[in-house]
Amino acid sequence: MRLKSLLLNIVNIRRLLIIVIALSASPRSFAAEHGSDVPPWLSAHIGEGEGQIAQLVLERARTVYLRKVSEGVVKNPCYFAMDATRPNDKHRFYIVCESERSFRAISAGHGGGRDLQGVADFANGRQCAKNFANAMDSDLTAGGAYVTSETKASFKGYYRVSGAQDAVFIRTFLQFDGEGETANSRERAIGGHAAVVLKGVCLRKDPRSPYADQDGYVPFGKLVDYAGGRSNGCTSWSPSDARQIIAMVTGNPTTLYIYPDAEDIHTVARAVAGGQSPSRAGLYWDASCLREIHSPKFWPRETLEPLLAKYKRDHPAPPPQPTPLCKGQ
Repeated sequence: MRLKSLLLNIVNIRRLLIIVIALSASPRSFAAEHGSDVPPWLSAHIGEGEGQIAQLVLERARTVYLRKVSEGVVKNPCYFAMDATRPNDKHRFYIVCESERSFRAISAGHGGGRDLQGVADFANGRQCAKNFANAMDSDLTAGGAYVTSETKASFKGYYRVSGAQDAVFIRTFLQFDGEGETANSRERAIGGHAAVVLKGVCLRKDPRSPYADQDGYVPFGKLVDYAGGRSNGCTSWSPSDARQIIAMVTGNPTTLYIYPDAEDIHTVARAVAGGQSPSRAGLYWDASCLREIHSPKFWPRETLEPLLAKYKRDHPAPPPQPTPLCKGQ
């Protein structure tokens, strides 16, 4: 009986050790272990050319997706990835549906950032992103793991289609829920939407409209498509791509992994500062964008948010002005 009890204790201890090791494994080590699991048809899309996905980005995205599937959070057969180190004019957002052997690369915008004159400049150019952050009001992209959540459709106004014909502009916002460094994504209102906005808005009398205010006015403006431009920290797509993506995840959430995260940025920045080529050091950053930005920078919220708060106090926003009436009203 003593021998049997001793053997049972040894088996239980061994099981406990396996569980502890599994739970303590980092996402990066998990990704490395599962990198070889990429099916051959998907491996054919790995690369750093146009329409391809970098191996590290794919491995990270698969790791997040498989983990969320195993946790029962996600049942969607597709998952998303974004490589924010690539140029804005390249296809850098990826839609992967392994059960259908489907891979698609599309365009997506990155966070434009801000230039707080005399305080801090963390603005990004149109082509390449240098600055990243998870700070409130930073208008910057934060890399890491997300799960898509609910959608919200908002009426923005009317715009002229052709001749005397007008159309309603309703933009749908897809909320992202993050974890770790991206856990404040809901607080930051970070998600995805079509890269369209209503500009030059005025108020037009239209009391028959279901969207008219109490005085019978509706917003009217010019619809501007800024696909390929910068966003306020959200992920933006062309209107047609946005419709497809939102339809895929409405009521059926999936994962999104945005590369790079803070650790990647710090590691690449250290390599550059030390005169090393990131690729030769086994690191990844799109070569053309690295030549443009020289070195990336991550602004932690603990550093950036106090600067933003001080700038806001020192530069209070002017009082809101009433929307003008459309000419001829």
